[in-house]
Amino acid sequence: MAKQATKAELKLPKRVRATREGIERTKLYPLGEAVKLVKERATAKFDETIEIAMNLGVDPRHADQMVRGVCNLPNGSGRTVRVAVFAKGAKAEEAKAAGADIVGAEDLVEQINGGVINFDRCIATPDMMGLVGRLGKVLGPRGLMPNPRVGTVTMDVAGAVKASKGGAVEFRVEKAGIVHGGVGKASFDETKLIENIRAFADAVAKAKPTGAKGTYIQRIAISSSMGPGVKVEIASVVGGGAA
Repeated sequence: MAKQATKAELKLPKRVRATREGIERTKLYPLGEAVKLVKERATAKFDETIEIAMNLGVDPRHADQMVRGVCNLPNGSGRTVRVAVFAKGAKAEEAKAAGADIVGAEDLVEQINGGVINFDRCIATPDMMGLVGRLGKVLGPRGLMPNPRVGTVTMDVAGAVKASKGGAVEFRVEKAGIVHGGVGKASFDETKLIENIRAFADAVAKAKPTGAKGTYIQRIAISSSMGPGVKVEIASVVGGGAA
């Protein structure tokens, strides 16, 4: 088996092989060391996103084991987030003043139904949800449906827009029990990335569902957009462990 793995690795592009050098696949690295390894290997010609993946001991097919929430990254995500807001009257003006990219009501519904979805996050005031509900089949599969649990159905549209622009990251567990999200850019310094990663992991830890049994956070890994994954010691990420 080892010989076959070596042959398979030799078939990989030279750049990919180079990024994997110096990383032990089975080793769990302290968070600070893991961040350093990932940053060193983010060699693409663009500012790569640093991503975290957390394997959780849940079965999201059961309603009481669903994990979902939002994390406000202390140092921002580094992304330019386009925000759409469903609101009318004073709330619409409030959203525009806060920096929303798109604000509308019936006209925005028509635009979305027509296949134009040029935003990354969607916010709505509670009174607009009857209208927004018509878009469930369109926005739902894309993870864009406003939801009060993650603060995107709210009367505080200004606060929600500013949070989205400033680094609010939604997370939702996938079928395999994995939660992942972007926690910054390769250009961020190591301290900022460590703070963001810990904030994200803490938010996921606090979102532990009532139906979760046994070990909740089972594995954590970080990577850059084009780089290899690095496994991280859980205790160095959650629970106040050393970096």
